[in-house]
Amino acid sequence: MQTVTPTDTPADSSPRQVPHSLSVYVNNRPGVLMRICQAFARRAFNIDSLVVSQSRDARYSRITIGLTGDPEGLDQIIKQVAKLIDVIHCSEHTLDNSVTKEMVLIKIRCSPNERSQALQITEHFAGKTVDLTPVSMIVMITGDSPKLDSAIAMFSQFEIIETVRTGKVVMARGEEPT
Repeated sequence: MQTVTPTDTPADSSPRQVPHSLSVYVNNRPGVLMRICQAFARRAFNIDSLVVSQSRDARYSRITIGLTGDPEGLDQIIKQVAKLIDVIHCSEHTLDNSVTKEMVLIKIRCSPNERSQALQITEHFAGKTVDLTPVSMIVMITGDSPKLDSAIAMFSQFEIIETVRTGKVVMARGEEPT
């Protein structure tokens, strides 16, 4: 009798997990976000990041969802979300047709002797120092996910006290609406 461990399972036995970015324009009302999140949970899509903000018109909000799931079911879930009450439109954005950015705040412990090196790393990633004390500093860096991951890895040579990361924000390129 052979014992099968999770690492022995063929890679193609589970759905492909691919990252996606969706923009959902909704009426700014209580409960809308909950209904949208439930639709994703029912379809086994994991929400990796979620950003909600009021649009220029206070009656509406934009929800930007970074998620992982099987691309085969993505069209179906977009259609289901678009049918929900208070959803005006839902669309997927790719790297080709949109600009996607995130922001991270990294608080590190660093002595005055280490500060020069920390500031060089900050400059390399086009970051900004937003707080500075005799024993710590907070750095803000914006960019795509791999850039933020690399910055965090570089700052790990110091003692990272805390990180806070936003979700993705997405805007369609050119004249296309987001």
